[in-house]
Amino acid sequence: MEFKDHVCELLNTIDACQVFFDITVNFDLTKNYLDLVVTYTTLMMLLSRIEERKAIIGLYNYAHEMTHGSSDREYPRLGQMIVDYENPLKRMMEEFVPHGKSLSDALISLQMVYPRRNLSADQWRNAQLLSLISAPSTMLNPAQSDTMPCEYLSLDTMEKWIVFGFILCHGALNSDPAALSLWKLALQSSSCLCLFRDEVFHIHKAAEDLFVNLRGYNKRVNDIRECKESALSHAGSMHRERRKFLRSALKELATVLADQPGLLGPKALFVFMALSFARDEIIWLLRHADNIQKKSTDDFIDKHIAELIFYMEELRAHVRKYGPVMQRYYVQYLSGFDAVVLNELVQNLSVCPEDESIIMSSFVNTMTSLSVKQVEDGEVFDFRGMRLDWFRLQAYTSVSKASLGIADHRELGKMMNTIIFHTKMVDSLVEMLVETSDLSIFWTRIGARAFEKMFQQCLELPSQSRYSISFPLLCTHFMSCTHELCPEERHHIGDRSLSLCNMFLDEMAKQARNLITDICTEQCTLSDQLLPKHCAKTISQAVNKKSKKQTGKKGEPEREKPGVESMRKNRLLVTNLDKLHTALSELCFSINYVPNMVVWEHTFTPREYLTSHLEIRFTKSIVGMTMYNQTTQEIAKPSELLTSVRAYMTVLQSVENYVQIDITRVFNNVLLQQTQHLDSHGEPTITSLYTNWYLETLLRQVSNGHIAYFPAMKAFVNLPTENELTFNAEEYSDISEMRSLSELLGPYGMKFLSESLMWHISSQVAELKKLVVENVEVLTQMRTSFDKPEQMVALFKKLTSVDSVLKRMTIIGVILSFRSLAQEALRDVLSCHIPFLVSSVEDFKDHIPRETDMKVAMNVYELSSAAGLPCEIDPALVVALSSQKSGHCNNIHCLAKAINQIAAALFTIHKGSIEDRLKEFLALASSSLLKIGQETDKTTTRNRESVYLLLDMIVQESPFLTMDLLESCFPYVLLRNAYHAVYKQSVSASA
Repeated sequence: MEFKDHVCELLNTIDACQVFFDITVNFDLTKNYLDLVVTYTTLMMLLSRIEERKAIIGLYNYAHEMTHGSSDREYPRLGQMIVDYENPLKRMMEEFVPHGKSLSDALISLQMVYPRRNLSADQWRNAQLLSLISAPSTMLNPAQSDTMPCEYLSLDTMEKWIVFGFILCHGALNSDPAALSLWKLALQSSSCLCLFRDEVFHIHKAAEDLFVNLRGYNKRVNDIRECKESALSHAGSMHRERRKFLRSALKELATVLADQPGLLGPKALFVFMALSFARDEIIWLLRHADNIQKKSTDDFIDKHIAELIFYMEELRAHVRKYGPVMQRYYVQYLSGFDAVVLNELVQNLSVCPEDESIIMSSFVNTMTSLSVKQVEDGEVFDFRGMRLDWFRLQAYTSVSKASLGIADHRELGKMMNTIIFHTKMVDSLVEMLVETSDLSIFWTRIGARAFEKMFQQCLELPSQSRYSISFPLLCTHFMSCTHELCPEERHHIGDRSLSLCNMFLDEMAKQARNLITDICTEQCTLSDQLLPKHCAKTISQAVNKKSKKQTGKKGEPEREKPGVESMRKNRLLVTNLDKLHTALSELCFSINYVPNMVVWEHTFTPREYLTSHLEIRFTKSIVGMTMYNQTTQEIAKPSELLTSVRAYMTVLQSVENYVQIDITRVFNNVLLQQTQHLDSHGEPTITSLYTNWYLETLLRQVSNGHIAYFPAMKAFVNLPTENELTFNAEEYSDISEMRSLSELLGPYGMKFLSESLMWHISSQVAELKKLVVENVEVLTQMRTSFDKPEQMVALFKKLTSVDSVLKRMTIIGVILSFRSLAQEALRDVLSCHIPFLVSSVEDFKDHIPRETDMKVAMNVYELSSAAGLPCEIDPALVVALSSQKSGHCNNIHCLAKAINQIAAALFTIHKGSIEDRLKEFLALASSSLLKIGQETDKTTTRNRESVYLLLDMIVQESPFLTMDLLESCFPYVLLRNAYHAVYKQSVSASA
């Protein structure tokens, strides 16, 4: 009620003073007057749309009475107003009869502005609107206009003034052709207007309903119907062509200003005109897309809207970035030109009252005192007082009885309007950007429906995906639609802007990730074609061709050779990989466009979204490429996985050409996690998968007798059995595969593999300890009776579970042999990657003194073992066994490694002399074997020669025993004869 009373009082005062209104002269006064009328009208219309308004004010009055003991004294008037304004426009048409003269004068002054703004795209194109390069000779001339603030005045705002204004003072439509022309032009351009956020006003229907009951308005009703038909038929295509023109115009403007930012000074008006024009077209599209019946839906679906928004954001960025350039230019303009011209105009005034003279003199003095040094010193400018004084001066000089009437001094008004624009270029650039290019309407229900749909269309169209960053950037606009009178919605709008920005950036990163994944898949397929296994068919065909053998069916298509995809007959041939790279480069341009953006005091970094998604996808892809099948126990060969990973990494490295991200960080994060048992998400890694496979599948089959270790080949090989294995052991355990495994798992992963192997060994040693405990008395007697052959034979027969000891020691030897292969492969890989560091570690290990404390020596051995170097004492085995303080087809040759490694580890734990204990073991073993040589029983002498060779292998494997020591207690001639006998036996067996 208070607002209504104040508005009515102000309107009556304006009529009484017979205020002069002309948008081209007293711009601020006329604009604020028309805004007041439209705001008042809009408020009354919104009030009438509240369905429960009567109940609400009744409840309010009841609450007031309960609180204060009496009714609100304004309640009767408020209730009457609610009743009177059931049909607000009809009531206000009557209410505005006294104000018709002032309102119609203000509206008719738009005839110099609105028609010039509401032109077709062809007319804009012919006039080369917004072009800086159409006239190169005038490029440095400042953009001038007699109606400077009208040039970037919102078309949407003017249409609201005209539609609502002429509905309220409809008499002017019958009496003034200029008024009728403006009215019809506005009705042909739009079908609906936005009252406030989601609320829209359907122009033609409302106007027709109001005028149809007025006498003498039949022509106006016919005009409305004609305009409605015209708007439905032609407005959509007209605005579509405008948007098409503005896309190219803004692109040209942004490109030129990016190259020559100094032009922002003289051509600032062009920038704000371009922003205002584009904003009007976007708002018009949003308003009409869902609110009217369309004859052609194509005119209201713009798949290129992102491009227009993008160039708007680019212009906004130029203004923010080069604000000091514009300040410097306009400070000099104000002090060197505007102050001089205004001073001359003031001097030439025939009549100038004292108050007006003081105000204008202060304008001149303010501008004259400006200097470039203030800009260089970073001084904050504030011309709000000057602009407010000009507003007051407009009010003084626009009343009918003013001594100095602005109607008679139009040049003064136009000059001051230009000066006010120049002052805004110095101290209000941010406010100017909000005024001309704010798109916070996308937050509202009208905009939100289209916002996400436009974004999806943008991503789906490859040529538009480079502009997708404009949608997250629009989220920075949302907070400008908040108002200090409604602070409670600030958090709601802020949260909405954050969630939308996050969603857009996440979707962009996902789209880029998917494109990169598709490219990686293609590249992995191409790399797979180069694997050695695929050349077998080519070699076979070549051999058959040479021997003139015909194999295969006739007409069988010849297999394409790798590299054929790079052969092109012409440049027009586009492959799927080309399309993917093009789409990726377009999208990455968008992700890389800004390093970060601030939305409601939160900083978003688009590149980090991509980095995060690439890490997650790379992790999943590496694990997926192992093709591990738990049911069938199938897994990819390490060399093939390594080839695929390298192809994947090559593609990811190429992403750095598109986006400024640290792809090395991605590699480090992902590949280091793959060297651990589980990744950061608790998922299994390639380290755990390969460790489990080698332990549970390959080595288990060795224990079952299906696979044997061949030292000469340095690989495990399948043995002919009834049940053929589903995999070829050699293809997973030869030196090249183990090197590939070392490349993939790295030192950390290989250490985990070793620890897992040692755990299995420790479990076997635990069982061996149980067997030793069972036979401890017999073993003690044998230790002291090794020089008494008869007693040794008797004691030997008392031993139990001898075969079990042999089997378990063989298993330990197999595991150690596999670990030896892995360690050797790791050493080879590290020698290639870090040769100087490996050589330093090796040198350190080789020159450690014998008398060094065992703890220090173990540290050195642990370092050496981590580099894949062989050590006298295996530190991993020591650790595994210390935690227990509580080839030939039968793999018997692995016993030598098992005995040496187990002995070294156990005697290290129990603080014994390894060398002395092994010498004692050699004496016992040689004595027993010499006794066997004297036996005649076939059962006792079975495999005697093989056991002799085993003793030789133990000495050769041991770093603590020497051949001289062996010869001192066991004749070498026996070894020589044993080698000869075993060889003859193997030859006869193979024959």
